[in-house]
Amino acid sequence: MTDPARREPHAGRDIDVLVLGEINPDVVVRATDPTPSFGQVERFVDSIDLVIGSSSAIFACGAARLGLRTAFVGVVGDDPMGHFMLDAMRARGVDVAGCRVDRDVPTGASVILTSGSDRAILTAPGTMPLLRDEDIPEALVARARHVHIGSVFLLDALRPRLAARLGAARRAGLTTSADCNWDPREAWDGGLWEILRETDVFLPNAAEATRITGSTDVEAAARALVAAGPRVVAVKCGTDGAIAVARDGTLTRVPSLAVDIVDTTGAGDSFDAGFVAGFLAGRPVLDCLALGVAAGSLSTLGIGGTASQPTLPDAEDAARAAGLLS
Repeated sequence: MTDPARREPHAGRDIDVLVLGEINPDVVVRATDPTPSFGQVERFVDSIDLVIGSSSAIFACGAARLGLRTAFVGVVGDDPMGHFMLDAMRARGVDVAGCRVDRDVPTGASVILTSGSDRAILTAPGTMPLLRDEDIPEALVARARHVHIGSVFLLDALRPRLAARLGAARRAGLTTSADCNWDPREAWDGGLWEILRETDVFLPNAAEATRITGSTDVEAAARALVAAGPRVVAVKCGTDGAIAVARDGTLTRVPSLAVDIVDTTGAGDSFDAGFVAGFLAGRPVLDCLALGVAAGSLSTLGIGGTASQPTLPDAEDAARAAGLLS
């Protein structure tokens, strides 16, 4: 597969990627062992940082950093965390004019306990599940080349309409991508199979892919997912790199990059941004995977999901140095 379903953009489409998803900040607690001790025990940690959070927002910032013109539709509360998120995303080049501010519900937030190589996440949903289909400005859709959905399992109000929304976008000439992220309810359905029929690129990680399909083998899981309708399924495999299976059955593998990891928060979302950047440029799946792995790996060099996201030349140079790009 040398062209991952590229469609030529229509004239007047000045948004490369329209992101529909959740918005929340992350409070990142970093330590060699960040496990808390109950019983009113106080422990020192290395750092505590308030950073841009949420899979969708981190993806959007990564896409903008890679040079894609990026707009976002989501919901925040009318509170300091909501204003922090909108200001921080705007500062990173993401158009947030389409976001809704809910005056009755607080902005969601996540506390991430990270040792660098692993993490645990505690999330208060707040406004995260409140994005509705009617919140999406049709004028923004009309300007976009591509629609990306983040955290499918968190979008409770939008999810019943997602398949129809993506189908309409594709009929209008847009391409689509989705990252389900973890299902906090661990039901692993919620209409996902219908959504996959209208998704060009599906971007789960290995744990998510195997849970959705019930397969214990990542490659078999990717093949089951691509059979549901996507043009390509790219699975993030952590230190094992990533694999992709195209609709014609072609399997592509890319190893991981050796980097000195500081924080893995958002690495998968940065991978998504790299893959989608390659996809929208009409690059072969191997290049898309290589850019995804490079973008995800480089993002781990800073605290939080966005501090170390690379530019496109940075990602290409890193992938080339590792022998993943010619």
